[in-house]
Amino acid sequence: MTDRLYIDVHILQTVPPANLNRDDNGNPKEAYFGGKRRSRVSSQAWKRSTRLHFAESRDPQDLATRTKRIAAQLAKGVAQRTGITAEDAQRIADALIKSTGISAGKKAGDTAYLLFYGRRQLDGIVGLVADTAADLATLDAKALEEAVKALPVKEELQNGHPADVALFGRMVADIPGLNVDAATQVAHAISTHATELEFDYYTAVDDENTADETGAGMIGTIGFNSATLYRYATVGLHQLRDNLGDDKAAVEAVDLFVDSFARSMPTGYGNSFAHRTRPSLVAVVVRADQPVNLVSAYENPVPASRGIVAESARRLAGEFATATEQWGDAPLYVGICHTLGADADETEHKLAEAFGANRTFPELRDALRTVLTERMNDN
Repeated sequence: MTDRLYIDVHILQTVPPANLNRDDNGNPKEAYFGGKRRSRVSSQAWKRSTRLHFAESRDPQDLATRTKRIAAQLAKGVAQRTGITAEDAQRIADALIKSTGISAGKKAGDTAYLLFYGRRQLDGIVGLVADTAADLATLDAKALEEAVKALPVKEELQNGHPADVALFGRMVADIPGLNVDAATQVAHAISTHATELEFDYYTAVDDENTADETGAGMIGTIGFNSATLYRYATVGLHQLRDNLGDDKAAVEAVDLFVDSFARSMPTGYGNSFAHRTRPSLVAVVVRADQPVNLVSAYENPVPASRGIVAESARRLAGEFATATEQWGDAPLYVGICHTLGADADETEHKLAEAFGANRTFPELRDALRTVLTERMNDN
């Protein structure tokens, strides 16, 4: 597949008082946009939440992990499969990782940086030494390194990528051959309106205080804000297809991403705020030209005097419709799922004009899979 094809995902989601994603002072991250302070959740925070959500619908063996401790995980796999001692398995694992050229970390057994790899890719590396591990364990360090040098360890990490590596990519600065170009871009979520940082002053009572003792056992503060967030991400289906090597797998990965991106939530201070909500609106747009972030709809912040989520939805619909008309590049497909039908006829009408009839979220995903599959078959 050589044609470019992008799936844009636009989400509006209202979050109550929360601290989803902390800055270096422990307060919710913020940004100035349109000259006003906005609540912000970093792309990294939501990408991690999305990846963690994958595990709810996928076999963990079909997913990836990101760690400096790949040698330790490899050693564990070698020991379990071959029955050699943990010490010998670690020696073999260290030699295998060294053969790739991946830089060693300061701590024994660690790599110098986080490595994002598929669990089945690691199993493939274990398989390279499964039949010879007992013999390799008898070699000294120099002979062991020489013995594993010719094994295709790099090739195991270059092929058979799981969906999350294919979606989010992998960068290994000192070994470009291990890089995987990300098929997904995720924007920092920002509030559609101006926000103010607030503080929760809390106390914890010592349950064993005697009657003549006063005061709290602990006093503290937590920064928080509340916001209706505009969230945006885009998936390049052509890049995803290249990363996975299979049309059907690429379509399934898009569906996995859309589902998990919509349903996931960063967990910062979750016990203190119980902030989990679901989106009020999810719109998908399939384009053959370029990704288009619609955040300019909120350059002028939504005023607090009206229903913020409903006005945010109308702004989104208006921005999309105007941009499509003025640029003259109608998307290949649009679809929407929202919970705003009971708010006002004006909102429902504008959303329907821009994105089509309202669907349930499962219907939205089914329709997107069908469109992408047909597009793949046409190519």
